[in-house]
Amino acid sequence: MLQFLLALLLTLTTALANVEKTIFLAPTPSPFSSSSNITPDLSDLGLDLLSPENTIFRTKLNASFPSPANPEGTESWFLLEGLNPGQRYEVRVCWLATQPTSFTLSTYPLDAIIDDPSLLASISHFSSARVASVDGNNPKEIVPQVPNSHHAPSRPLRRTQSRDSDSVLFLRIHAAADYFTNEQRLMENVPPVIADVILDPFLGNVFPKSLVPTACWGLLVGVAAIGIARWVVKEFGRVILHGIGSKSAAGSTEKKGQ
Repeated sequence: MLQFLLALLLTLTTALANVEKTIFLAPTPSPFSSSSNITPDLSDLGLDLLSPENTIFRTKLNASFPSPANPEGTESWFLLEGLNPGQRYEVRVCWLATQPTSFTLSTYPLDAIIDDPSLLASISHFSSARVASVDGNNPKEIVPQVPNSHHAPSRPLRRTQSRDSDSVLFLRIHAAADYFTNEQRLMENVPPVIADVILDPFLGNVFPKSLVPTACWGLLVGVAAIGIARWVVKEFGRVILHGIGSKSAAGSTEKKGQ
């Protein structure tokens, strides 16, 4: 068994990556704020979607160095849909350590987007830029950087029907370059960051679902380690007892010889 574990450890590889995350409870569906007379056609926004059926999305997130206008870098918007109201979820951004970036994740319910003019303008401008830049044959094309704006949305949101059971959230990801280099090109034009955006539900609102295999593997290794430790102690004790017995037998033989 010891040889098997050693061989297994030799086959393990190290993944150099960074992770940033946010944890939240899915909101309970509720009527839209009475202060707003419009509701958005979410499918018309053209945002990338994450749901319990589609939990992982690989993309390229635009980033920029922090500035007075954008202290947290460049923003990107995603839509989280099909959530179970009241359930705890985690959204993670995983990216290579070779692309030093600082990420800030925030989630907003639909009411908050509609009631906050700055958020509404931000997501509307991002949506407009995305729809204008995405080619029909390349739906994952990178969205160009769009500055934040606190003016009225350039693209009107239309009224639509939504099911009472729907629980949706908007996810905003800020990406700020976190490096310094003597290469002027990289300082002037920050390359997009290849990242995985992951939606992970919690089991019983306690444990992330994606960590279940890791927990099972850790439990298996722990049980194996306990078994090996007991075997080592047993063998060590046997060797000691054998040594004591051999010494006693040798002493008895010497006495008889005298």
